[in-house]
Amino acid sequence: MGNPTSLFDLTGKTALVTGASYGLGEEFAHGLADAGADLVLMARSTDLLAKVGEACAAKGRTVTVVTGDVSVEDDVKRVVATGLAEQGKIDVLVNNAGISDLRGMGAESYDVEMFRRIVDVDLIGAFLMAREVGRHMLARGSGSIINICSIMGSGANELNVIAYTAAKGGLRNLTLQLGCEWADRGVRVNAISPGFFVSEMVRAAFESSGIPEYIASRTPMRRIGDTRELIGPLLFLASDASSYVTGLDLLVDGGTNAGNGYYQIEPGQHFWPSLTVPGVGKTYEGLMPLPDHLQNWKVGLPGLHFAVPETPAE
Repeated sequence: MGNPTSLFDLTGKTALVTGASYGLGEEFAHGLADAGADLVLMARSTDLLAKVGEACAAKGRTVTVVTGDVSVEDDVKRVVATGLAEQGKIDVLVNNAGISDLRGMGAESYDVEMFRRIVDVDLIGAFLMAREVGRHMLARGSGSIINICSIMGSGANELNVIAYTAAKGGLRNLTLQLGCEWADRGVRVNAISPGFFVSEMVRAAFESSGIPEYIASRTPMRRIGDTRELIGPLLFLASDASSYVTGLDLLVDGGTNAGNGYYQIEPGQHFWPSLTVPGVGKTYEGLMPLPDHLQNWKVGLPGLHFAVPETPAE
């Protein structure tokens, strides 16, 4: 059967990564290069992008660096044309470019200008890239497109904003549609939906606010993700290891969506007298205590954990 790890080998493949100048895009570029892929890197920031390109080229990879904005159709066409001219083909597209909004504005106050800008980049930009690269892949009869979506596209969340959830929800459905529409012509389209990760985009805001501890309290794994934990899912979808996978939204979120948001106040039954053996291992300690009005919950159920007081006979 050969070495199964060779399924993840991207030697001889060319991957185009958008938003590659920092944050997740930079991590993705290095992960793909380490797996053997040559690269076409795109972002708006010329200087930062050049540094990422130089670092990846130092790994022995052929790297094409092209500045552009995914929300500008002419830029998209130019970047794809340049990548094809210099590399000859594009086997993998990582639609990573995206913006968010950390202002925390409610939907009733949200400005249409920012709404349009986020949709332009996160949704329309991803479609433009998929369309341009997709034509090339369809003509060749092979290719893998990976849209970097978000768990915010799968449901509501108190930390979300309306424009971002709309854009990522649209990108998730775009993934499902293209994943089916292009499947019989050899092009696979999937998504990775990260949970909460500390990337450069949100690091300063997160670390100064105590939000990481709050997020850990509602995540089954009780921690924030490390960006390196996205590389395995990325290489799986980019490589032949996922050759029969398309239209998948792969949640990498520490169990957040599986739990539909996890408890932040320890459930009262955690204090009940055990009727079997004690639980194994230590559970997460960073939970809020039960409020005073729920303290009776800790005692247990009448008739099961304690005797039901007898009602005096009349």
